[in-house]
Formats: sequence, structure tokens, C-alpha cells
Amino acid sequence: MRTKQPPSGRRSLFLPAVAAAAMAAVAAGVWLQIGERQDLDTVHDSGTSEPADRVDIEASIQRVDAAARELTLRVLVTPRGTLSDDGGLSPNEDLTLLTSPDIQQDLIFRADTRIATVEVPVALSGGSITDYPFDSYRADIEFAARQGDHPVPVAATLSNRDALFHPTVEIADTADTAAFEVSVSRSNGVLIYAIFMMAAMWALAIAVVIGTRFLTSRRLGLVWPALGWMAATLFALAAFRNTAPGAPPIGSLLDYTAFLWTEAIIALCVITTVIAGARAEPPAAPPGADPTSPPPGPAEVRPGG
Repeated sequence: MRTKQPPSGRRSLFLPAVAAAAMAAVAAGVWLQIGERQDLDTVHDSGTSEPADRVDIEASIQRVDAAARELTLRVLVTPRGTLSDDGGLSPNEDLTLLTSPDIQQDLIFRADTRIATVEVPVALSGGSITDYPFDSYRADIEFAARQGDHPVPVAATLSNRDALFHPTVEIADTADTAAFEVSVSRSNGVLIYAIFMMAAMWALAIAVVIGTRFLTSRRLGLVWPALGWMAATLFALAAFRNTAPGAPPIGSLLDYTAFLWTEAIIALCVITTVIAGARAEPPAAPPGADPTSPPPGPAEVRPGG
């Protein structure tokens, strides 16, 4: 009767090590998600909120379009104190919100007209989308207000609602002006996913190279399941590349460091495997011959025949 052997030391540590690695991965993911959430909850203040008669401005970055080099800014203006007759819903005189050149337009709110939220485009400068996923851009966001013929104090807040980008904000306000120097770059989630995509592309290409070497060195002929897997990998990488957050155009850093090279390697492996497999295939049997019988040997020559 055989006795059950006790598990070796390596096997006994395998499951705890896997569990510890899984817990560490989950903990790192939760930590990264908390950081992303805190970035979205961060509010930057500029201007002065001390005067009772002022204009409050709530600005939030709704989305960043790197291809168009433009971000969309949602602005809500609220006059306070004697600048409004109905608790901030409308100004008692025409109110003009002066903005920086990057915002491209000033906002005018008519007297005794309800103020609504406005979305305005902001031009981005610097950077290039071909640097994806390490591209970054800059914009100057400034606000000043005039009611009637005189300037009024402003207090502005700036927040971010685009989870694909992380803003770095510096306050540069002056008298009666609220100003933000904004630099936006890809969020940590986008960076991690893009780096994972590049690593996965190279891992798949290396796997196809190993499979090609195995098939060609052993002269196994045309192994159709293996060829189907290789061809499927070739087209799957193209679909995988199109899932990159932000839809970067062809020609970005992602392509030149991973995608284009791995596609070329896999295509070359498929062609090499087909050619080597076709040469290694046995000759076709003649019609009516038994496929299980060995191939005929050389013809026997009889003496005197």
C-alpha cells in the first residue's frame, strides 16, 4: 500500500504566494483608484472671496480633445451682493466676463436674464498627440468681470471631470483677476493601460516566434490550428490597439515602440511557417492508393528481364 507523500516545501508555499500576490495587486489597484478619485475631487481656488459684492465663477474641465488640441470648459457665473437682485440668478446690470486668449471668447450676461451654464472651448498649446501616452498640453485660463463700466472682484474655482487626463494647476491671480496655469497629461490609469498594451503586444509576438521555431525545427508540416492561432493574433493585435484610451492616431509612440514592430514580426512568422511547412509536407498519394501503405520503393530489376 502506497503512502501519500507530504507536499514539498515549494508546493506548500505556492498557494500562499499566489494569494499574497493577488492581495497585493488588489491593494495597489484600490490605492490607484483612490488617487484618481481624489484628483477628480480636487478644487483649485483663485481670486478673492472677501468682498460681498463679487462674481463667483465655477469652472470645470469636461473633456480634453488632444487631437483637436482643445479642452471644453463648463462655466457657471453667479453675481453676489448688490450685483444681483434675485440671489445670484441674474445680474442687475449687463455683466461681461473677460477671459484669456486661450478661451477665445468673452461671455456676456444681460441684465435681469437668468444665467445658465456655458461650455466654452479652450485652445491647448505645447505637446503632440504622437507622444501618446506621454503627451501633455498647456492652457492659460483667466477670468475678470465688468458690470456696467467698472470692474468687479471675482472668485473662481477650477476642477476636472475628465478621467482620462490629470491636470496640474498653478494659481497666478492678480487684482480683480482669477488666473490658472493648467498643464494636462494622461491620467495614471491611461498610462498603466498603455504600458500594459505595449508589453502584451511584445509578449504575444515572442510567443508566435517561439511557436514558429518549434514548427519549423521539427518539420511538422502545415499545422493548421497553429497557423490559425498565428493569423488570429495578427488581426487581434490591430483590434487591441484600437482600444487604447483616447483613440491615438497611427504614428504615435505606442505604434513605433510596439504595435508596428509586433505586427511585422507576426506576419513574417506566419509566412515563414507556411513556407517551411509546405516543404516538409509528404508528397501526395496517387489516386486509389491506400493512404496507410508505405510509399513504393525503387523498382526491382530482374536478370535477363
